[in-house]
Amino acid sequence: MDETTIFRALADPTRRSLYERLANGALNASDLRQGLEISQPAVSQHLKVLRSAGLIQEQRQGRFVNYEVNPDGLVQIAQWLAKYRAYWPKRVDALKDLLKDMDQ
Repeated sequence: MDETTIFRALADPTRRSLYERLANGALNASDLRQGLEISQPAVSQHLKVLRSAGLIQEQRQGRFVNYEVNPDGLVQIAQWLAKYRAYWPKRVDALKDLLKDMDQ
């Protein structure tokens, strides 16, 4: 999975909400739907996108399917961000210096 797919999956506010709920523990689709004004098929479609992006996983228990956050789902995003982590402190320091010079 590439980071673009993950970013697309999380770009939708409903999917982010579902993902955040799952970050608190495993739930089935009916429990996830509570408090949302969307249909059960819509929830299933959002879950499918999150699952395809590798952000969540499912586990069958009898006739129910519980969804939970895939612990490895955000690893690629963390790796992508790590490339830029070294860049920002230098830029912030340069900005601080500039602001200090402007103050004087």
